[in-house]
Amino acid sequence: MAKIPNHSFWKLFNISFGFFGVQIAYALQSANISRIFATLGADPHQLSFFWILPPLMGMIVQPIIGILSDKTWCRFGRRIPYLFVGAIIAVAVMLMLPNAGSLGLTTQIICWGLTGTMLFGLFSLMFLDTSINIAMQPFKMMVGDMVNEEQKGVAYSIQSFLCNAGSLVGYLFPYIFTYLGIQNVAPEGVVPNSVIYSFYVGAAILILCVIYTTLNVKEYTPEEMLEFSKGVEEERAVEDAQAATPNQKHASIPYTFFSIGLVQFFCWAAFMYMWTYSNGAIASQCWGTTDVKSAGYQDAGNWVGVVFAVQAIGSVCWAALIPYLTKLTTTKVAYAISLLLGALGFISTMWVTDQHLLFVSYFLIGCAWAGMLAFPFILFTNALQGNPRMGTYLGLFNCTICLPQIIAALLGGVLLGLVGGSQVMMLVIAGVLLILGAFSVFTIRK
Repeated sequence: MAKIPNHSFWKLFNISFGFFGVQIAYALQSANISRIFATLGADPHQLSFFWILPPLMGMIVQPIIGILSDKTWCRFGRRIPYLFVGAIIAVAVMLMLPNAGSLGLTTQIICWGLTGTMLFGLFSLMFLDTSINIAMQPFKMMVGDMVNEEQKGVAYSIQSFLCNAGSLVGYLFPYIFTYLGIQNVAPEGVVPNSVIYSFYVGAAILILCVIYTTLNVKEYTPEEMLEFSKGVEEERAVEDAQAATPNQKHASIPYTFFSIGLVQFFCWAAFMYMWTYSNGAIASQCWGTTDVKSAGYQDAGNWVGVVFAVQAIGSVCWAALIPYLTKLTTTKVAYAISLLLGALGFISTMWVTDQHLLFVSYFLIGCAWAGMLAFPFILFTNALQGNPRMGTYLGLFNCTICLPQIIAALLGGVLLGLVGGSQVMMLVIAGVLLILGAFSVFTIRK
């Protein structure tokens, strides 16, 4: 009976190393998109609409990549060709997006309240997120394909570490470049050089990391995957035959999908509001300004990168504690605790006026992020182990990440109006959503 063998730490590391570069690109997008579009002239009530495109493209692209890669095999492998193509496109767009305000495009409104510069930035964002999704999904699929159930927790922990390390680097780039003396302010409607150079360097790191994974990972052939699939089916047939009651048998894929998806809905809606409104909330709370042309607003934009980096550090620290926490309690309780700590972090921002005290808030938010990166994929890929359509299912599972972000983005302007235009209150709403997510964890059947 063929089984997927155990791998060394470095082989597990190599499978996910390219994720480090992809996450730098994603972090630059997450921390700077609201800042870029506000600089280009977007109204705060419009900001959430710009955030519809990233999850919408993910919901379209990732299932397609999953279906196509399930049926692909060439000399470069099964998933690797897609991540390489995605990385090439992402690099090209990262060189264009921050220059939207520097190309001499019209600043007159063309349609839907958008100027020429904003339309260019919008299309650049669409292509950037499409390419990031093309490059990101294969890493999750490769862990599902190449790692057995025994090592899956370790593999996703490594991926989580690389994800947060990439986020840390991407978030800090504008702050570091400003510290080195690169201009952090620019003429009206133009993105500062500190942001532009961050995207340039991030693009270079992205392609180098993907090349490293491409050269150091050899995917299993279709024949080997078929043998491993047969082995898993035989093992599960024995387990099901020994089950004392039907409830002890494996949970169905649909139930697992929707129960985890319910938790994902609240979590990803919450983080959509963090990415969208942190810049405005921090500028108003700690710098006392909402003027996007002011130096204070741009300083707050840099500080968003710093607190997002603290969030990444919190995520790494909490991820290291999760294995011990799950020994003291159940997996579901550990998952719920992670989300409740994040909720506390979000809600606490309404009382913080010192920029340094935000470190505590965003460190706690990082605990929720660690739980979101680890628990859902461990639970779902274990349910799929040995399934020949792993990529298809994981592509569809990505809808539980994308759909809540789209709904949150559509409702963002309405909710912002209901809370009197206070962007910090949008972070409080994010905290409430995480509390609902924590309670929803207990609907998951392992």
